[in-house]
Amino acid sequence: MKADHQNHSELRVLGLPPDQGRWLLIPLGITVLLCLGTVYSWSIFRTPLQNELNLTATESLLPYTVALVFYALMMPITGFYIPKFGTRATTAVGGFIVGLGYILSSFADNIITMTIAYGVITGTGVGITYGVPMVVSARWFPDKKGLAVGLTIIGFGLSPLITAPLAKALIDSYTVRPTLLVLGITFMVIIVAISNIMKLPPQDWQPTQKISTTSVIPTPVFYPPKMLKSPSFYGLWICYVIGTFVGLSAIGISSPVGEEIIEIDPRFAAGSVSLFALFNGVSRPLFGWLSDRFPPRYVAIASYTLILIACILMINAESGQIATYLIAFCLFWFCLGGWLALAPTTTLRLFNPDDYAQNYGIVFTAYGVGALLGTLVAGSIRDWFGSYTYAFYPMGILAVIGIIVASFLLKPDKAKPTDN
Repeated sequence: MKADHQNHSELRVLGLPPDQGRWLLIPLGITVLLCLGTVYSWSIFRTPLQNELNLTATESLLPYTVALVFYALMMPITGFYIPKFGTRATTAVGGFIVGLGYILSSFADNIITMTIAYGVITGTGVGITYGVPMVVSARWFPDKKGLAVGLTIIGFGLSPLITAPLAKALIDSYTVRPTLLVLGITFMVIIVAISNIMKLPPQDWQPTQKISTTSVIPTPVFYPPKMLKSPSFYGLWICYVIGTFVGLSAIGISSPVGEEIIEIDPRFAAGSVSLFALFNGVSRPLFGWLSDRFPPRYVAIASYTLILIACILMINAESGQIATYLIAFCLFWFCLGGWLALAPTTTLRLFNPDDYAQNYGIVFTAYGVGALLGTLVAGSIRDWFGSYTYAFYPMGILAVIGIIVASFLLKPDKAKPTDN
């Protein structure tokens, strides 16, 4: 990958020696992902735009759906271009496109132009930029890859919790179109400014503090020469699909399940989403930290076990059992956030870290499949069977399948001394 190669003794990160300065790259990466994660706050813009453009409920979801599709499509494509163009140029281009999408959305006067601006352009920018902070964190923290990536990606998970109230306040004060314009300009300036700092260390750089001899990553490390020919890739891909499918299915029905099954107040159901989002964010550094210390399959099995517990709780849930509802959906959101840290850190563990950008881009296609199916199936089950309760049966079955797949496939192709 491109990097500004310097004499290691002269190397500085934000004016500090690299061992100290590298920690400042994490909050900068979090900031970039906070901006990108605002794409998940579409519901804040949806209602005012629906009224202003005279849209149906289905039409008003189109920009958001298209944004997620282009985000998922651009991730694997961009992974192959990051080594060619470098992390700084990729971040700057992606940030410019994200901002441009929001700015053009502020001028859209029909659903087609809104879908192109917010869906195609913003979604493309998010897909281009999303992987860069994780690549940078992984390369600067060879001794703490899981923790560094997990901390960085927390920005994307907590973004709706932070940027959605900000966007709502702006809409209340200035209406929706000026809000989109302000956010677009702000995101463009922030991401492009940070892009100049998103550089990689020299190829052979290592922290001065030696990696612990008790680390679960042995030396030398075996990596399969062809990821797509490795059984562990397919194990990871299937596990990631299951994790995102279940998590996004649950996220999509969080409020209606509380209103229908538990019969709680709609405002309480909507407010509980903030609690769930907190668990979704906190789980990312936790799962990253766990991935540094335990084989990936053990962490994955723990995640699926929590999902299975949540499914059992909701299958048996009845009216008025608010605690059951809150515990179950905290677990669902917690595990989804966990998988968004576990998948990239497992990619680092099982496959050559030098090819991480390309490798995780390919692995990330599992998220696209899980997201597409997860947003469609739960609602369809409700339509078919008349209750959201039946959605938790296939989720539980998938959790059991995930445990089996992780046990047999989510491990290195060759046995490692400390991995069993």
